[in-house]
Amino acid sequence: MNISILTLFPELYQPFLQTSLLKRAQQKGLAKFTTHSLFDYTATKQRIDAPTFGHNSGMLIKPEVIEAAVNDVEAQHGKSFKIMLSPQGKKIDQHYAKTLWNKISSQQHVVMLASRYEGIDARVEEHYADEVISVGDFITMGGDIPAMLLIECLFRFMPGIVGKKESVDLDSFSGAFVDHPEYTKPVEWKGLVVPEVLRSGNHEAIIKWRKEKAAEVTVKKHFGWLRSCYLSKDERQLAEKYIPSHYAALLHNEILLKEGRVGTTSVTSIDIHDIARSCMTYGLKNLFLVTELHDQQEIVQTILNFWREKDVGGAYNQARHEAVKRVKLTSYLDEVIADIKQKEGKKPIIIGTSARIDHDSYTMLTYQQQDIIWQQDRPVLFLFGTGHGMSEKVLKQCDYMLHPLFGFSDYNHLSVRSAAAIIFDKWLGFALKE
Repeated sequence: MNISILTLFPELYQPFLQTSLLKRAQQKGLAKFTTHSLFDYTATKQRIDAPTFGHNSGMLIKPEVIEAAVNDVEAQHGKSFKIMLSPQGKKIDQHYAKTLWNKISSQQHVVMLASRYEGIDARVEEHYADEVISVGDFITMGGDIPAMLLIECLFRFMPGIVGKKESVDLDSFSGAFVDHPEYTKPVEWKGLVVPEVLRSGNHEAIIKWRKEKAAEVTVKKHFGWLRSCYLSKDERQLAEKYIPSHYAALLHNEILLKEGRVGTTSVTSIDIHDIARSCMTYGLKNLFLVTELHDQQEIVQTILNFWREKDVGGAYNQARHEAVKRVKLTSYLDEVIADIKQKEGKKPIIIGTSARIDHDSYTMLTYQQQDIIWQQDRPVLFLFGTGHGMSEKVLKQCDYMLHPLFGFSDYNHLSVRSAAAIIFDKWLGFALKE
């Protein structure tokens, strides 16, 4: 395979391409890398770049320069598969890298274009690019380091470059879990000791330890990656061991009513059923119904008694029977916290939810910050308000507040049962990429 790199700074690639596995690939004749200076495709004393239309800052590489460069390298090595590096491109990850390798592995000639300045004329990408790649949501001074990253990533898949195919197959991000921790001699270093199981010689125990550690590291540090993957039942159960226990409470006390008053709201049967089923789906241990009103408690208890009876509610709808079994009726939020603490041995981290956006005085969480919570090794309690939301007294008990749910419209009136389902999914659900 011939790889032509079009760049303003070919000298950057000389040490890179003559190092380690890329050097080995060239020595074996598996790949041939050539760098081409874009300055070679401009007339003497002619600028390679020009101002953008629309009075934007920065300069763009002229499209005719790229045209001349592409024509030249294709005249030498044949028609090419063209990859351009750009922050506006599709972000690379291990899944996408393997897909991209499968696309180029049968090609005789690949062109990589590393731009500089403000980039290149958009028409160049439109006309030439087979793939436009971003290496992350950040900006570098040019496309050369991203091009090198992409080369290192892609060519690990080339047979014969990496010594053992198993090393590539077991790379972090090649499957659902990242790699497990690795250790070497000495056994003790700076007071830290290699885990005894790895020194035991018990291969079955070592394999088990590695699987568990890989799952733990992935859950705690790379949950976004994990939830983007298809997991087998065994993988899902293994990962679940390292997700802290989650609970939810639907509050009917200390609720904002019309005109800013604080009071109580009525329980609705549909909230019990729907939120209970959402809790069951996303693995929450319990849904607490919190109301201090005795008449409301009697209504709730009647509903719960019906659905918890195996020969009554269970016979009518087994799935709903199983979900409603997770519902617990309590009078006050303090009772919920005490119940969880008794069961888990630790006070829960309380995460509040609200449709309002005026919570600048609270510690806010996004739906990608599970690691902040999970590293504290405590159970998690979501609070949901009814009426017009939870009172300030309740909000002050929250350790964190989740950012409100919103879309591209100005409408912001989800029912609490809908909001709960969406929040559970955004926090604990899968978001498969492929």
